[in-house]
Amino acid sequence: MVKATKAEKKIAYDAKLCQLIDEFTQILVVAADNVGSTQLQNIRKGLRGDSVVLMGKNTMMKRSVKIHAENTGNTGILNLMPLLQGNVGLIFTKGDLKEVSEEVAKYKVGAPARVGLVAPIDVVVQPGNTGLDPSQTSFFQVLNIPTKINKGTVEIITPVELIKQGDKVGSSEAALLAKLGIRPFSYGLVVQSVYDNGSVFSPEVLDLTEDDLVQKFAAGICMVTSLALAISYPTLAAAPHMFINAYKNALAISVATEYTFPQAEKVKEFLKDPSKFAVAVAAVSADTGGGASAGAAKVEEKKEVVEESDEEDYGGFDMFGDE
Repeated sequence: MVKATKAEKKIAYDAKLCQLIDEFTQILVVAADNVGSTQLQNIRKGLRGDSVVLMGKNTMMKRSVKIHAENTGNTGILNLMPLLQGNVGLIFTKGDLKEVSEEVAKYKVGAPARVGLVAPIDVVVQPGNTGLDPSQTSFFQVLNIPTKINKGTVEIITPVELIKQGDKVGSSEAALLAKLGIRPFSYGLVVQSVYDNGSVFSPEVLDLTEDDLVQKFAAGICMVTSLALAISYPTLAAAPHMFINAYKNALAISVATEYTFPQAEKVKEFLKDPSKFAVAVAAVSADTGGGASAGAAKVEEKKEVVEESDEEDYGGFDMFGDE
């Protein structure tokens, strides 16, 4: 079998990328730092069916995307070019973006702390027996980790933050974690951006629920309503508030003058004779309490009926059997 030249490989890669762009309208841009070939192969198997994973050099991907946009007039795909930076790959999919993103996140594997690696998270060594013999205490002394000897083994006394997020892993830290058998880091494909039919957005958008959308929509309506009321500009959201404010202004004028209208007459009557307002409140309270009193009377009546029926069942004898 004749081995393909570099030029032939580039032509084949360009054809494959252009074919995927024509076939799929949804693309996940993923970071592939510290992801091994076996792990990547497992991800391909897990996504097989409705998704395709494509890796490659950024320069080749940018060139293919640019040429494809010029040949087809699909200028929306050019939004993908600024995202092709660093060690990234593309996942073309026809499935649900959220489900595909969650499936990709499942394929994370533990990794040891290698020297010179930038820690993606804080590494904390928990207290407890390490299983190491006392001759290994030099590692703990170098890292200022308090220990004690317990039953012939080294025991860590308190939790120790060994590596902070963003710091490089030193040789002592790496050696100690290896001796303790701790694999503190986990790596996998991480979704950085989402491309959907020409639009690019953050992957956090995929986590939004219907309740989140309703909440944001309601917040937007509140802002529009506040702005419309502040500048006296009528909108559908502000109209009810404007009508109520107009009624309040008209009512204030009616109360202050002899001018009246049907909706203001009852208010003016209450202001002239406050006792009428007290009577109205009492009537409402009586209606509310009347229902409760009727319910209590029914319960009391039912209780009396039950007691009478119990006496008839005993037939004139008490519960101890005496006449």
